[in-house]
Amino acid sequence: MLIIDIFRLSTRMFRSNRSRTILTIMGISVGIGAILFLVSLGYGLQRLILGQITTSDSLLSLDVSASDLTSLNLDSNAAENIKQVSGVERISPLVSIPARMSLVNISSEIVANFANSDFFRLEGTVVEQGDFYSESQEDKNKIIVSSSVLRLFDLGEDSYQGKNVNFTLLSPNKSSDSESSARNNIDLSGDFQIIGIIEEENSNYVYLPFSAIDGLGIDDYSKIKVKVGHKDNLDPVRDYIIEQGYAVSALSDIIEQANQVFRIAQIALALFGIVALLVSAIGMFNTMTIALLERTQEIGIMKALGATGVDIWNMFLGEATIIGFLGGVGGIAIGLLGGEIFNYGVNLLAAFFGGEKVDFFWTPFWFIFLVVLFSTFVGVATGFYPARRAAKINCLEALRYK
Repeated sequence: MLIIDIFRLSTRMFRSNRSRTILTIMGISVGIGAILFLVSLGYGLQRLILGQITTSDSLLSLDVSASDLTSLNLDSNAAENIKQVSGVERISPLVSIPARMSLVNISSEIVANFANSDFFRLEGTVVEQGDFYSESQEDKNKIIVSSSVLRLFDLGEDSYQGKNVNFTLLSPNKSSDSESSARNNIDLSGDFQIIGIIEEENSNYVYLPFSAIDGLGIDDYSKIKVKVGHKDNLDPVRDYIIEQGYAVSALSDIIEQANQVFRIAQIALALFGIVALLVSAIGMFNTMTIALLERTQEIGIMKALGATGVDIWNMFLGEATIIGFLGGVGGIAIGLLGGEIFNYGVNLLAAFFGGEKVDFFWTPFWFIFLVVLFSTFVGVATGFYPARRAAKINCLEALRYK
């Protein structure tokens, strides 16, 4: 029997049993749609969360700090030694000092972080409003603050511009006498202007250009961001720095752990969808079994006219394959449409409460292809037993069957 004849006989179900066939396909579509919806939700959440905390540079960066178990200083000499390590592309130090920030008649203690503009890219920092300062002379008195600092000084996100603030560093006294716990107050010269805001509700800190502490004798770094040229250099550079006695951490480690958690979540979500697909597959198996019983005499006639068991096998398996494939295509439509409706509803609610628009769903193209392939396989697997039974039916018994 020619392939075109098998295809014509396999699609005859849409004419003879249209309602039952469509309902069977819809059942498969619902199961596939549930899988696509839930797994796309997992991918979307992963992309949404990790996309907000990572940049390509931050994933290739290491955080180097002084270990509590050693007496090593993290200073300019240490930074220069790290910079000479093979595989290191550039470094960016950070100095964190308690400070008093003053605005008009309001003063409060905050943490002053001194860093170059490179630090933000390596850290993966994102400003909610405004922009980062640069290394130019025009930006030497520009600062970035956390949103918590704005509330501390009763400033709104639309009223901070043009405000001049002053800083007094509360640097610990390093003398060895009885007053070693006292602080040296160092006034930073000039007025500083806020040009950017970082979303942070729980910490009061500001970022200032590194040039603001030039000539103050402050040489102890809180940490150093180390950027490597390639991901293959991360482990060798980290191992070398650890051997020198420093503590090293990497954002890529946290991202990898988060990805493992998301992978587990995606598998769990997919299992819920597979339960719905199994129910649909049982319905499809029932449809194919009923089709076998209804067409027993027809199978006997076909065999009497010369059709072989392989032809009957191919006909039934073709029906199951077509149902599975169309169920997969319908499931993709249901899953994608369900995601769009869910996104629209959530964003509508977020807009009502003043939130930002987000996309909770993301579906890789390869996963769509895999879903269609899986749905087709389910169709073939479900139709395998009915097709086998149909192929083995005795011609004479089939002709007598009523």
